[in-house]
Parts: sequence; C-alpha cells; structure tokens
Amino acid sequence: MSVEWRDIRTQRLLLRPLRPDDRDDVVAIQTDPRTNRHDPAPPTPAKAEVKLTAWLEHWTAHGFGYLAVVPLDSGEVVGVGGLQHVEFGGTPLLNLYYRLRPAVWGRGYATEMASAVVEWAERELPDFPVQISVNITNEASLRVAERLGFTACAEGFYDGALSRHFRRPRRPGRPG
Repeated sequence: MSVEWRDIRTQRLLLRPLRPDDRDDVVAIQTDPRTNRHDPAPPTPAKAEVKLTAWLEHWTAHGFGYLAVVPLDSGEVVGVGGLQHVEFGGTPLLNLYYRLRPAVWGRGYATEMASAVVEWAERELPDFPVQISVNITNEASLRVAERLGFTACAEGFYDGALSRHFRRPRRPGRPG
C-alpha cells in the first residue's frame, strides 16, 4: 500500500522525507555514542548507511517512512523519526522511531515530531496500529510514549535489549 506524502510542519519543525544527501547527517546521528547509550549493538558508519538505504527504499515502496527532523528556525537536520511498516508478533503495524542529536535533547522535539506523525497515521493509515518499542532503561523515551498516550502492551527482548512495547489505543470510530 502506498500513500501520498506531504511534508508536515508543526509549530517548530519541518518533517520531510529523508534524501540521499542527508547521508552525512544520518550517519552522524545514528553513530553518535550518546544517541546509543541504550543500544547494545550501536551501528557503525557502514551499518548506518545500510539503514539509510533501507529507509529510502521504504519510501519508494510505500510513499512514507522515516523523516528528516528539521527545526524551522535553523534548517538543519537534527534528527530522524517517523513511521515504517513492520510486523511484530505476526501483526502488521507501524513502528514509531526517532533519534535526535544530543544538542537538541530536552526541547520536546521527539514528542512534537511523534505526535504529528501519529496523527498523520491515524488519518492516512488507520488500519495499522502504531507501536513504539523502548529499551526499559531509556527513561526519556518511556516518558515520550506516556506523553503521547501510548500504553504498554508487551515486554521482551527486542534488538538485543529488554524493551517495553507500547501501542496507541484506537480512537472511537477508528478500525482496530
């Protein structure tokens, strides 16, 4: 299933498709040791490039995916975030992901970006639940999931770490 994407502008952010020329920013964000504190197997630059290639392929196949997170006041790529199709426990769903440069932590960008893309998904892809998987030691991301109104639905090992999986409850009148 493919959808037609239109950039999202929030109060402070532009959320636009990742592009091949974002490679340097994506690799820097993905491989920064501070952004990988809760990752038991941090990506190397080569693995980060492979991830970016896969993310770009998702865009081609589905018309949406992980985004460049760009503050309107700076125009710089400060993060990657968004949604992708995944299967979890046999259920097709949308994985909510984000990773931001440490220089912008604490500004609420993760919650602002995630709220906007979840709202988009509920409107454009209502048949797919949105899930976020968080390492249980990542308190900041656990708080983001709570602020977004997600509820815990499972806990187990995921990507090499004990993780808590959250889903957004369906709004009345929505499928699922």
